[in-house]
Amino acid sequence: MEWYTLDFVTKIPGNKTELLSDGYVTSAFWSEKGSWDYNEEKKLLNGMLPKSQVTDPLAKEGPSSPSYDWFQTDALVTIVIYTKQKDISLDSVRADHWDDSFRAETVIKDYSYLIHIALSHEIQEDFSARVVENVGKIEIVLKKKENTSWKCLGHPLENHYSLIPKKDTGLYYRKCQLISKEDVTHDTKLFCLMLPPSIHLQVPTWQHVYFKLTITGTEIVKPYTPVSDPLFSELKEPVLPNNKYIYFLVKIYPAGLFTPELDHLQIGDYVSVSNPKGNFKISQFQELEDLFLLTAGTDFTPMVKVLSYALTNIPSLRKVKLMFFNKTEDDIIWRSQLEKLSFKDKRFDLEFVLSAPTSEWNGKRGYLSPALLSGFLKRSLNTSKVLICICGPMPFTEQGMKLLHDLNFSKDEIHSFTA
Repeated sequence: MEWYTLDFVTKIPGNKTELLSDGYVTSAFWSEKGSWDYNEEKKLLNGMLPKSQVTDPLAKEGPSSPSYDWFQTDALVTIVIYTKQKDISLDSVRADHWDDSFRAETVIKDYSYLIHIALSHEIQEDFSARVVENVGKIEIVLKKKENTSWKCLGHPLENHYSLIPKKDTGLYYRKCQLISKEDVTHDTKLFCLMLPPSIHLQVPTWQHVYFKLTITGTEIVKPYTPVSDPLFSELKEPVLPNNKYIYFLVKIYPAGLFTPELDHLQIGDYVSVSNPKGNFKISQFQELEDLFLLTAGTDFTPMVKVLSYALTNIPSLRKVKLMFFNKTEDDIIWRSQLEKLSFKDKRFDLEFVLSAPTSEWNGKRGYLSPALLSGFLKRSLNTSKVLICICGPMPFTEQGMKLLHDLNFSKDEIHSFTA
C-alpha cells in the first residue's frame, strides 16, 4: 500500500486529527483505499517504516534494527535514537542542521543509520547531543525558535530511515571555518578549523576526514587525520569548546595541487570537511599489552590520537613504542613534545630514524629494514598481546607490511592506516 501525505494545515479537516496516547497531535494520511490513517505519519517519522521502504535491510549478522522517536516541551524538541547497542559513543553520531533540514547519521557497528527530515518548524542554530551508553540511546535536543506545539516533526527527505553498510555510504560535507594557522616545522603547519554551531561532529580516534576545495573549477579532495590535544596543548590555549574545533597537521608541497591552495586560505575562510571514514576498530585495543607504532613524515598524524588513547584508556598496556622516520632533524614534527611525553610516561619509548642526517646526528639512520624492525619489535613478555600500527607514504606502508609478515606477525596483529 502507498501513502500520500496531506498538508496538515490546509487539507486535513479538524475532525481528522486525534491526540495520540503519547499526548502529541499528528496529522492524518490518506490511503489508496480512501480511508484515513492518522497513525501513519507518526510511524513514518518515528522510525517504523514498512520493511519495503528500508534501504538495504540488515543482514542476519548485523546489529538489531535501530529506531527513533521524538518528544517536545514548550521550548525543546528531543529526537531519541535507539541503537540497541551498548557500546555507542558520541563520536558514533554526526548531526547537521541546514535551513529547515535536519540530518543525523549514526554508525552502528559496520552500518550507517540515517535520519533525514525537513523540520515542520524553525529551530535555533545550536543543538546538543548526548549518549546514554548503558542502553545505547542517543538524545539530540533541538531548541525551538518559537514556543509553539509541533503537530509533527516534519517530513522525510532523501534516504530517511535508511540502514546500509557503512562502506556503501558516500561523503557528506559541511563547511568549517579556518580559525588559525601556525608553523610547526619548515614545511608543516597546524590548521585549526571551527565547526558551525549547527553541526555535531567528533572524529573517532582511528578515522580520518576528507577536505574538499574547488581548484580551477574542479572539486579536489584529500584525506587528513585530526590530531588531539596532549601533544600540542602547550602551543595555545583553546578558546572554543573541545567539540567545536578540530586541528590538522598539513605538510605544504610548493609544487603540489592541493596544499598550496589550502595554505592560501585566509583566517575566516571556509573549507568543506567530510564525515569520518576509516576501518580501525577500537576492539583491537582490548586487553592490549604492547603497542608498536611505525610512521614516516606527516603521516605521523593518525598516531597522535592512537598514542593518546592508548596511554589514557588501556589499563592492560605495558609498553608503547614509536619509531618515527624522517629525512632530517628539521622534519621531525613535535619532537620536543614527544620527548617530554616519553620522559613523563615510562611506558612510552621513542626512536627517531633519519635518512639524510647531518654528521652530528647520534640516533638511528636509514630506512625500514629487517634489522631495524627486529630490534624494535620486542614484546614485553613472550605471551604479550601485540598490535602494530603503520602509517606512511604508500611505498613505506607496503614495504612495512611485507617486512612484518616476514617477521611472522599475524594479520590480526597489524593495522595499516590508509585513506
